[in-house]
Amino acid sequence: MRKRMIAGNWKMNKTYAEAVTLAQDLSVALKENPADSVDVVVCPPMVDLKGVAGVREFDNAPFEVGAQNVYWEASGAYTGETSCDMLTAVGATYCIIGHSERRGYFGETDEDINKKAKALMAAGIVPISCCGEPLEVREAGTHVEFVVDQIKKDTEGLEITDPSKYVIAYEPIWAIGTGKTATAEDAQEVCGAIRKTLVEIFGQETADGIRVLYGGSAKPENVAGFLDKEDVDGARVGGASLVADSFNAMIQKAAE
Repeated sequence: MRKRMIAGNWKMNKTYAEAVTLAQDLSVALKENPADSVDVVVCPPMVDLKGVAGVREFDNAPFEVGAQNVYWEASGAYTGETSCDMLTAVGATYCIIGHSERRGYFGETDEDINKKAKALMAAGIVPISCCGEPLEVREAGTHVEFVVDQIKKDTEGLEITDPSKYVIAYEPIWAIGTGKTATAEDAQEVCGAIRKTLVEIFGQETADGIRVLYGGSAKPENVAGFLDKEDVDGARVGGASLVADSFNAMIQKAAE
């Protein structure tokens, strides 16, 4: 059985001090209400990683720390980029790749995401690989085919020996930060198609072990509906992860 996951993406929010405070608040909340049946990941900005990882270590906090991006080369003249070894050195064990904002604002391609996934897995960091369709694709009714094509390209040549070490996050772009939310049925339709595609690529056993999260305006009020669906194994949370109480509420829902 796949263990549920709630992963918070803080995006470009929180100064170093604010990030440490938020991590401390989350640590306290999770210790008061343990959710051992859920893997919790927080993904702060790069400059906050060391501070948040420090809270995790000092408090023995029940969450893991993830980055929001990575570059696939080990080192070199890549100004502004961050390598896998650099992430490991500051305590990151997960990393979001392929977020719609990275694809849309910075022109990242499926080829880029595939390279990042391979580099992360070689370094022992778990990718949280994002996929999802824009509004025009959804309205055209080709969203399933669009996402399946992303999955095939993003996983090309990947070797997965431990399916718990690779995570997919389905995020309909039209439901991110817009106030619009896909229904639980919408999420299941695409997450189910993702699962079938994973079976085709990796086989049934591996596909059954890969977690598929839903992301896109997920919050305490609606997360339970998504989690009730067979192929939705958790949530990748944006704005709701910036307040410890709301993020913890979602974690507690996942633990029920």
